[in-house]
Parts: sequence; structure tokens; C-alpha cells
Amino acid sequence: MANESLLPLRDVRRHLRVRGERFVGMREIPTDAIVGSVDRSVDFDRFFRTRRRDLKKRIDGLRAAFGDRPMPPITVYEAGGLYFVVDGHHRVALARQQGADVMDAEVTQIETSHRLHPDVDILELIHTEQHRRFKERTGLHDVAPEAIVEFSRPLGYGELLQVIEAHAYELSQQRGSLVPIAEATRDWYDTSWLPALEAIESSGLRRAYDFKTDGDRYLWTYRKLQELRAAEPAASWADAAAILARMPVERRHRRETERARRRPLPPSTPNA
Repeated sequence: MANESLLPLRDVRRHLRVRGERFVGMREIPTDAIVGSVDRSVDFDRFFRTRRRDLKKRIDGLRAAFGDRPMPPITVYEAGGLYFVVDGHHRVALARQQGADVMDAEVTQIETSHRLHPDVDILELIHTEQHRRFKERTGLHDVAPEAIVEFSRPLGYGELLQVIEAHAYELSQQRGSLVPIAEATRDWYDTSWLPALEAIESSGLRRAYDFKTDGDRYLWTYRKLQELRAAEPAASWADAAAILARMPVERRHRRETERARRRPLPPSTPNA
């Protein structure tokens, strides 16, 4: 994380749900848990090392002014045990240089829908948002609470939603009445997702492409099945998975997938 910018608080607010905030007053906070900023994310890296020469002069001035004396408290927002600086960026930078373990801060606490961790990045926030929206749109948590549907990249959630919406349309055509999306999701899970995962497992595709998620492998197999059925309507999940399982695994593809892969952050509460 050394070369990454501070995490902008606006991105936490944008991609996670904020359930409330309250001023909690003066606190002693751990310096290494200060990972973000309200408005100066590009001026410092994740360890509060400066990226501009003039900022270094400002920090040198603080060092000369305070010496060994305590610095004034900084002002921060706290979200999930992480802190985002409102005022006092240079003081944090100096404290980091001096190896200070804690700092005094005036803290406003924000309650978010998901738990954060010290190395969280913007891609994880986006991934979490797309995962949450997918579950809310499909009702997956309610109709199949045992299901774990995740992708290496957040784009997969939108693609799978299109698959489920197409399934809802087909069911509606068959039944002659509109099928709610949650009902279609339950039917898709039983008649498509589970059979696909069984075929992926038995074909060896899961083992060969173990760096992918079940969601990645499902969509890949789904596309192959659609391709096969264009020529042979009786083609099965087993047929599609068997073809993919025989494809050689490219090292570059493995590396790129592992490097880009993120997981949704855990919810603050079970039903978040």
C-alpha cells in the first residue's frame, strides 16, 4: 500500500451505506489506523509520506515549532475503526515520522453498512457496492440464504443480473404472467446455478481454474453453453464445462486475475 494515496472519505460514503454519525469527542487514536482524508487524498500516500516539496517544508516547520511538546489534537472521522483526517494532515505526517503510536483527536463516528480493514482500497468499496446491489435487486439473500455468489471483478454482478432477468422473462412467457424477480432468482438458483456448479466440479473445471470464483466459472460456462445450444439445443452444462476444463490455463491470465481479484467487505450486521 506504500504507493497508494490516502483513502478518500467520499468514496466510503459513496459506495457503502452510512447509517448514521455522531460526535464522540476527544479520543486517543492509533496513528497507524489513520488511513484516509476528507479532502487531501492526493497530497500524501497511505503512510502519510508527502508527495510535494512544499509540504515537507511545512512538516519541518512543525517539528521546529513543537519539538518534544505535544501537538494540538487533529480532527477526524472514524469509520469501522479507521480514521479520515479533516484537519491535521501535517501533524499526522510528523507523528508518523517520529514513530508516535497514538495521537489526540476530536472524533466524529460514522456507522457504515460494512466493516472496513486497514488495507481497504477503492476497488473493494466498488466491489462491495455492486455485490450489495445485486443481492438487493435479486433478493438472493432471502430466497437462497445459503448461496455464496461472488466474482473476481465487480462487473460480474451486472452480467449475472442480466442472466437472471432473462430467466425471469422466460418464466413469465412460459407461465403467461409476470414472475417476480425474487421468485425467478430462486428458480434460477435451483435449475441453473446448482446444476452448473455440479458440472463444473465433476468436469475438473473448478480444480483447473481454482483461481477463479464460482461466479466467474458459472458465467464462463453459461456463455459456452449458450454457444453450444445455438448449434445443438440439447447441449448440457456437463458438455460446456467439459470443453472449458480441457483448455490450458495461461499463467498470465492466472496472475492478472489474482492481482485484480477483490472480495466484498463483510457486512456490519448479518442482513446488510
